[in-house]
Amino acid sequence: MKPGEFVAFIAALMAVNALGVDLMLPALADIGHQLGIATANHRQWIITAYMLGFGAGQLVYGPLADRYGRRPILLVTLVGFVAASVFAAGSQTFAGLLGARVLQGLMSASTRVLAVAIVRDRYSGRQMARTLSVAQMIFFLVPIMAPSLGQVLLAFGPWRFIFYALAGFAAFVLAWTVLRLRESLPVDRRSPLSMMALKQAYRLTLTNRFSAGYAVAASMTFGGIIAFVSSAQQIFVDEFHAGERFTILFAICAFSMGCASFANSRLVERLGTRLISQSALLALIGLSILHLLVIAAGRESLVTYMLFQALSMTCIGLCGSNFGAMAMEPVGHIAGTASSIQGFITSVGAVVVGSVIGQSYNGTTWPLAIGYLGIGIVVLGIVYLVEGGRLFQARHGT
Repeated sequence: MKPGEFVAFIAALMAVNALGVDLMLPALADIGHQLGIATANHRQWIITAYMLGFGAGQLVYGPLADRYGRRPILLVTLVGFVAASVFAAGSQTFAGLLGARVLQGLMSASTRVLAVAIVRDRYSGRQMARTLSVAQMIFFLVPIMAPSLGQVLLAFGPWRFIFYALAGFAAFVLAWTVLRLRESLPVDRRSPLSMMALKQAYRLTLTNRFSAGYAVAASMTFGGIIAFVSSAQQIFVDEFHAGERFTILFAICAFSMGCASFANSRLVERLGTRLISQSALLALIGLSILHLLVIAAGRESLVTYMLFQALSMTCIGLCGSNFGAMAMEPVGHIAGTASSIQGFITSVGAVVVGSVIGQSYNGTTWPLAIGYLGIGIVVLGIVYLVEGGRLFQARHGT
């Protein structure tokens, strides 16, 4: 593929996962009503179940991709995602839907692992961060459009149409893979699938402080996104009574992350991953403190919430791809397995963080604001330890 098509393809892989999370957000209330979900906060498990499968599945695909190549693993799992989406559409119980959602997550986990590994096969350092940023800029258009698309699908049929749409998009990406993607991992660079090789790869990934540290940092910031996505409908509909504007308001917040990725793609090769991400962390902490002061003063409104949420997600967007690139930098020679391990840490950690914050929803924006402040402080501490107490200093060209 030429560079433009390559970036678009990586973005499409990422979009499979993004649509799996965001497309059904407008339908959560309908799903809860039809399947008898009595407690509103329990609807969040439709998102959480998917993310649990997404996190767990990543442990498998990296070693398989390092042994057999990227392309065959991607083909099999895209077929699996199509099947899981059809199963979800046919679910008659809440438990059945959650099972299908876990299966969807297990299958879509390959898209995250292989997208990063395929990019790492071609690029490294700041160029890798720039490529991921451009792909994520396109990818973040999906959350902007997904709730609106979901709302359109609901206008023409029941919530089950949404899962059929997911199957259709995955089938499109599958066809693109079959027709255009060449294998990016040569045979002579493939690793044997053995316990010894896996043990060595796991040891290297988990003991390297940059690899493990930035994976944990990424999990915390990603947790902030999950917390927002899980509780967004309740905040906009129940607290601010803005249900008719939900898709537009959600799109504005997602658009802020897209802008952050675009800015990062333009600046990262000049300023470096560390300067950008660490500055964004300090900004997130400052914004969270200001937001809490506004809430405490009784001045919170839809306008103030949107302002602070959009700016906070901009900060998170400036951290994401940079943390990922820095985590992968020392383990490029085992990119598939390392991406699996880091992806598992990032996804499962994010589910824990996001669920704690999301399930704390009490009809106000307090839990989300406190959660973002906690995320910012903890991640800054992690980065401080990983960097040996030296912040804002480039290292190895990053």
